Amino acid sequence: MASTAQHASKFARFMNSETGPKTVHFWAPVFKWALVVAGINDLQRPVEKLSGTQQIALFATGAIWTRWAGFVIKPRNILLASVNFFLGGVAGYQLIRIVRYRHDVGDSPGQIFKYIINGDPSQTSQAAAQTPAHAESEKK
Repeated sequence: MASTAQHASKFARFMNSETGPKTVHFWAPVFKWALVVAGINDLQRPVEKLSGTQQIALFATGAIWTRWAGFVIKPRNILLASVNFFLGGVAGYQLIRIVRYRHDVGDSPGQIFKYIINGDPSQTSQAAAQTPAHAESEKK
């Protein structure tokens, strides 16, 4: 019986804690795991379809918030730190995939950086060529 009372008190402490399920400090990280799952699903996506700027943003978010949630903000929120750690890890891996792909294509480090920041310029010009406004201007 003593162990049941101990479990009940641990459960009650968890439910009523500053980072427990009655607070946004619990639910925000839980829902943020969707970004990690989406990033893991993108591991199967062709590298040329990945957005370098999106991966940089996710990596920076993960790195910054892992530090803040785990070491700076009080109360310390380990759930938030863990989700951000994995978010940064998945985004970092995607960035490595992009860099390897562009290196294998023959790009220099400067070209790889420009590709990550600006995307593929040939894709942008192809997309512009397919817009209705561009097609109207070509008819004139």
